[in-house]
Amino acid sequence: MLTDVHVHLAALPTPENGCLLSPRMRRSLLLKLVARRLGLPLDDPREANRRYVELLENELASSTEVSHAVLLAMDGVYDSQGALDEAHTDFLISNDAALAATKGSARLLPGASINPARRDAIDELDRCAEACAVLVKVLPNAQAFNPAEDRFRPFWRRLAELKLPLLSHVGYEFSLIGQDQSVGDPGRLVPALEEGATVIAAHGCSFGLFFYEKHFGTMLRLVAKYPNFYVDTSALTLPNRVGALLRISRHPELFDRLVFGTDFPLPCFAYPSLWASLASYRRTRKHKNAFDRQVKVIESLGIAMRSDAVHFGPARVQ
Repeated sequence: MLTDVHVHLAALPTPENGCLLSPRMRRSLLLKLVARRLGLPLDDPREANRRYVELLENELASSTEVSHAVLLAMDGVYDSQGALDEAHTDFLISNDAALAATKGSARLLPGASINPARRDAIDELDRCAEACAVLVKVLPNAQAFNPAEDRFRPFWRRLAELKLPLLSHVGYEFSLIGQDQSVGDPGRLVPALEEGATVIAAHGCSFGLFFYEKHFGTMLRLVAKYPNFYVDTSALTLPNRVGALLRISRHPELFDRLVFGTDFPLPCFAYPSLWASLASYRRTRKHKNAFDRQVKVIESLGIAMRSDAVHFGPARVQ
């Protein structure tokens, strides 16, 4: 059984959950489409939040391939003083919301999100580790920081000491305000690797602009040089990232570094199995469970993933 390391917590703001949603995101077509597909009432935040977690639990319960999912928070943008910059934060899913949504769950694990540019970053890291967060997610493009800056090395070092993996977005960012798309380069994660942190590069290190995969060579070099560098499979069945999935299938030396991820609630498409055979495509289409379909599509291309590749927090998740 696999653990999905890349599942998003969808949480509308309520007075008690500490989440934020910008006016632009409230108007976004993506938000409306996701809410409609999942049956979430945008006019009733508490009910929408409850239904989302319930839906996720049920989807995991019916999976035959995936036993756990890491439910991710999403930190915001911080100014030069390390204070939250709400004007440039598209949406914020608080760590407290992720901890609350996973409390008492047998399947959901809390994934913190901490922008290292915030002035209390290390204190927040220690707090989330104490609360049993299993990893820390960052999205540099939208959170407006450069992971390669030396000022963040103490944060990466503390991650290593706590044995908390760093899950970082890679490539172009479409959904949120892209402050600086260049920081989606996986090469910017080298300081975290040098400080000893386990790093999981999201989305198969794909650039995210269809078949133009400018980061693939960088991924191969990082895998060869750093034993603490991993790659997740999230979003790789989407049309703009499938090119990376097909390239990965031709590099078996990467398989030991692959960590399973979906990018739920984004959809998983079956069509990449066509590159294996028409029969494979027909088989994968039959899997209605989102987690199982992602597994079967990846496996249809001859790609293997390890369930025990990464240690999460103080204990390994099997």
